[in-house]
Amino acid sequence: MRRLPKQQRGKQRVEKILDAAAEVFAEVGYEAATTHAIAMRANTAVGSLYQFFPDKAAIFRALEIRHVERVRAMWAKVNSPAIVQLPLRQMIQRLVAAVAKLFEQPTSRVVFVQFFTAPEIFQTIDESLTQEAIAFTASLLKQRHSALSDEQCSLLAEVCVHCSNTLILIALRSSETHSQQLIQQIEDLLVSYLSPHVGDEVLQNEVMKVMKCPHCQSERLSKNGHRHGKQRYLCKDCGKQFPAWKG
Repeated sequence: MRRLPKQQRGKQRVEKILDAAAEVFAEVGYEAATTHAIAMRANTAVGSLYQFFPDKAAIFRALEIRHVERVRAMWAKVNSPAIVQLPLRQMIQRLVAAVAKLFEQPTSRVVFVQFFTAPEIFQTIDESLTQEAIAFTASLLKQRHSALSDEQCSLLAEVCVHCSNTLILIALRSSETHSQQLIQQIEDLLVSYLSPHVGDEVLQNEVMKVMKCPHCQSERLSKNGHRHGKQRYLCKDCGKQFPAWKG
C-alpha cells in the first residue's frame, strides 16, 4: 500500500476497495481486471484508490494478506479441546463448517482459486501456507490421539489437506447445489479416512486399555450398554458394573 489509512473513514474506504476488488477478480480474472473497474465497483474515484494502492498487484497483495489473516483466525477458533474431543463426525462437521464459512467471503474464494490456477501473480502466499495447514491439522490429530506418532499425524494431515483442497477448488467453481454436495463429500471422506486412526471406537479402546475396575482394580473389562447417556462397563473378574467416568 502507498499509505495506511489512519482515520476510520479511510479504513472503511480501503475495506470497500478490497471487497470490490475480490468481486471483480472473481468475475473477470486477474489479467482482465483493471483499477478503474475496481474503483467503479467500490463506488469511489480511481484517484481515491490510487491514494492507497499504486496498481492492481498491490490490491491483490492486500487480498492475500487479508485471506491469510482470516485463515489463521479460523484455525485459532477451532483449535480447542471442546472441538477436538467431540465424536469424530461432529468434530469434522465443525471443521468443515468453519472452512465453508471462510469461503463464503469473496476474498478467500478468489485468492484460493487463483492460487491453484495462476500462482505466478502471488507475492505473499506460497506453498508454505499449505504446509502450515498440514502442521495445524496434524496438531489437531495429535491432540485427539496422543498415541499416534508425529510422523503418522503429519502423513494423515497431508492427505486430508490435499484431498480437501482439491475438492474445495472444484466446489468453488461449481454451482451452489453441486458445491454443497461436494462439501458434504469432504466431510464423509475425512470421517471414513480418519476413523481407523482417530475414530471414536479407536479412542474408546485406548481408554479401556488404561481403565481399571474401581472395585477390584482389574483391567479385564467389557462394554455393558449405556445409561443416562454414559457408557457402562462390566468387570469380568468381580462382575460389578460402573460408568466410564469412574474408570
